[in-house]
Amino acid sequence: MRQRLRSNIDNLHLALMLGLTFSTGVVDAVGYLGLDKVFAGNMTGNVVILGMAIAGADDLPWVGPLLALFAFMLGAVVGGRVLRPVAAGWTTRTTSLIAAVGVILAGLAVAMFVLGGRPPQPWELVITVLLAASMGLQAATARHIAVKDVTTVVVTSTITGFAADSRLAGGKGQPWFRRAAAIILIAAGAGIGALLLMVHIAWGVALAAIVTLAAALLGHIAAHVKHAE
Repeated sequence: MRQRLRSNIDNLHLALMLGLTFSTGVVDAVGYLGLDKVFAGNMTGNVVILGMAIAGADDLPWVGPLLALFAFMLGAVVGGRVLRPVAAGWTTRTTSLIAAVGVILAGLAVAMFVLGGRPPQPWELVITVLLAASMGLQAATARHIAVKDVTTVVVTSTITGFAADSRLAGGKGQPWFRRAAAIILIAAGAGIGALLLMVHIAWGVALAAIVTLAAALLGHIAAHVKHAE
C-alpha cells in the first residue's frame, strides 16, 4: 500500500512538473514574441541573444535579455534560500513558492489586460523582469522537487539524454515518456502562447498562471495525503 502511494505521488509530481514545463513554453512565447525577443525561462536563449547583440547584430535587444538574466538568477537565489533548510521533495515551502509564481503571473496578466496590447516602456521591462524572476523561482523549486529529466524551464539536456540513451546510440532503455513529454509540452506551450498572442498578450500569461496555481494546489494536497499516511 505504501509502495503504491509513493508511486502515485511520484507520478503526480511528474505530471505537475510537465504542466509547469508547458506553462514555461507559454511564458517564453509571450516574452519573445510580445516583449521584444526576451526569454523569461530559457536563459540560454538570452545569453545567445546578448552575445549576438554585443557583436552588433541588427535589431537585437540587449537591455531586456540582460535584465531577464539577472532577474531569473535573483528568483533562483530566493528559491534556493527558502528551500535550503528542508529536504528534497514537495513541502509546504514548495507549495508556497509555486503558488507565489502563480500569483505573480496572475497579477501580471491583470496588469497587461489593463495596459491593453503590447505594454509601453517602461512597463515592458518591468513585466519582463517579473516574468523572468518568477521563472527563476519556479526553476529553483523544480530543482528541489527533483523530478528526473524535468527542470520545467529548459529541455536541451532532456533532448541530449533522449538521443544519447536511445537504441540508435546503443542504449538499452530510458525514461522515454517523461523526456518526450517534456520536449513536446514546452513546444506545445510555445505554440499555444503564440496563438493566444493573436487575441491578447495577457491571455498567455493568464493561462500560465492557471496551470501554475493548479499545480501548487494539487501538489499541496498530495503532500498532505502522503504525510497523513
